[in-house]
Amino acid sequence: MRMRFLRRWKTRILLFLAVVGPGFITANVDNDAGGIYTYSLAGAQYGHLLLWTMIPMTLALIVIQEMCARMGAVTGKGLSDLIREEFGLRITFFMMIGILIINFGNVVTEFIGIATSLELFGLPRLYTIPVCAAIVWLIVVYGHYKSVEKVFLGASFFYVIYIFAALPAHPLWRDAALATFKPPDLHAFRQQAYLFMVIGVIGTTIAPWMQFYLQSSIVEKGVTRRGYVASRLDVVVGCIFTDVVAWFIIITCAATLWVHGYRDIKVAADAAQALRPLAGDYAYILFAVGLFNASLFAASILPLSTAYTVCEGLGFESGVGRKFGEAPFFYWLYTLLIVAGGAIVMVIPQQRAIHIAVGSQVLNGIVLPFVLVFMLLLINKKDLMGQFVNTRLFNLIAWATTIVMIILTVAYLFAP
Repeated sequence: MRMRFLRRWKTRILLFLAVVGPGFITANVDNDAGGIYTYSLAGAQYGHLLLWTMIPMTLALIVIQEMCARMGAVTGKGLSDLIREEFGLRITFFMMIGILIINFGNVVTEFIGIATSLELFGLPRLYTIPVCAAIVWLIVVYGHYKSVEKVFLGASFFYVIYIFAALPAHPLWRDAALATFKPPDLHAFRQQAYLFMVIGVIGTTIAPWMQFYLQSSIVEKGVTRRGYVASRLDVVVGCIFTDVVAWFIIITCAATLWVHGYRDIKVAADAAQALRPLAGDYAYILFAVGLFNASLFAASILPLSTAYTVCEGLGFESGVGRKFGEAPFFYWLYTLLIVAGGAIVMVIPQQRAIHIAVGSQVLNGIVLPFVLVFMLLLINKKDLMGQFVNTRLFNLIAWATTIVMIILTVAYLFAP
């Protein structure tokens, strides 16, 4: 009996390890340069007043990511593919243009993170940006899917560094725990600046590009209905881990920057610099190294996600499992995004970087409902999903997320 139990668990663990990757990687790219900046600013400007978003946001992230994984496993097609097939090329084309513009802003943000994190160690962006861009390009273009995935998984686990960075800051654990379960007073939602930050936090955590990338990764990895259950676990673990990291970034900046009145963060690297006199060199180095890892990691994923999305939507061959000659449009688009993103960061003034970083995250939140509507329409099609259509609970959570984001956007636009 015991041997049978052990064999069953061994089989489950091996199955999980076989499919782990897409869900965990996609969720953790949330904590990119834009995400770290947004969470740092949330803690520095509002202390613990945005921690209440973490639990409902994690639940929404799990549901939305699980929907993508399920669609990919059941249909064997990416999200862009399904939108084109079900809603036509015209709608898909305009959506691809919108995603391309928004994602390019995110790509630029990642190179801003690379530049500012390495400048903390005295390395000028004139040299670091070309070198890092070349590293990112080589990993994907000359790597196979399994090797690329291993690199990305290693970068994902590196995010635990932010948990250790919080310890020297001595956060107010009890206050942070209470704020996680208690929303602020309603008057906070009448402030445009606070609504701006709420949309930014949600937009950087549940970004539209993530849904396209995850579903494409599920398909390219070859996950089928049989491996879907283990893939779902991959998604859940990834979503929880990434939001735990986000929680620690917020409380670290609240315990140091907010408590001591440091509210003016130009870029995420400023948070690392400000931590130095307050929490010591240990926290400063961990935060700076974590920012570099996050930025380099996301600088690989975001152009890749964009290339997947556009190529699938327009019917071009795509995937890191293919050689350059087999998917030229895919690789040339990926190359162009990296080159253009790095080039812009090398020439834009430092004061403009903040607008790009913030704007890209808020735009993610504003555009998110449009992507969710397409996802919900697709996943509830019986002829497409069969018995794997959404449950009532999943529909309730996903539609509620869509409506809440629309309400927050309207409230922000009309707030005094």
